[in-house]
Amino acid sequence: MASASLQFFAFILALFGVFGDITATLLPNWKVNADVGSNIITAITQMQGLWMDCTWYSTGMFSCTLKYSVLSLPIYIQTARTTMVLSCILSAFGICITTVGMKCTKLGGDTDSKSHACFAGGVCFILAGIFGLVPTSWYTREIISNFLDQNTPESSKHEPGGAVYTGFISAGFLLIAGVIFCTSCFKKQQGAWIYPSKQHHFPSTEQESNAGYNLQDYV
Repeated sequence: MASASLQFFAFILALFGVFGDITATLLPNWKVNADVGSNIITAITQMQGLWMDCTWYSTGMFSCTLKYSVLSLPIYIQTARTTMVLSCILSAFGICITTVGMKCTKLGGDTDSKSHACFAGGVCFILAGIFGLVPTSWYTREIISNFLDQNTPESSKHEPGGAVYTGFISAGFLLIAGVIFCTSCFKKQQGAWIYPSKQHHFPSTEQESNAGYNLQDYV
């Protein structure tokens, strides 16, 4: 029961991680213009994401421009696009696989099959967490290095936006969920390897003793 509850808790974390991963990939506020120097009082807020750049005006108007050209983008944005999409795909696969392999579901067949499916889903979550952690870390590093560069004008400096923090949290949820699924299945398989070897000797000894007793009765 404890293992089933732990798997259910990990599944809830994985769901939050998947939704956060997809949200971070689509949000346009990976970096926002920094309120420093003469930019403290401004009528617009500029945001840049993986797929579009948006501008929010103080009047409430909102306009976005899609990034159609891929080759003109910096390498860290191209990498972030690829890895975040892979993270979303792997996490979605992990949700489907762990749904079959969890102990609280009636899918997946016998115990060994469910255990293998659960372990495979945990590996998918771990890989998804790594793929989500790499671009957010790299993107944050580029923002900080550009912010600390003395040659960069204040109007071109940016700060990490909400999408970056969402990506960090989602990657953490996916990593924790993957570790829980993998460790729970590993303990289960380890117990199955140790104990069955002690159960094959007792029936034969009992049958021999019963056979000897019956022969003595017939003599």
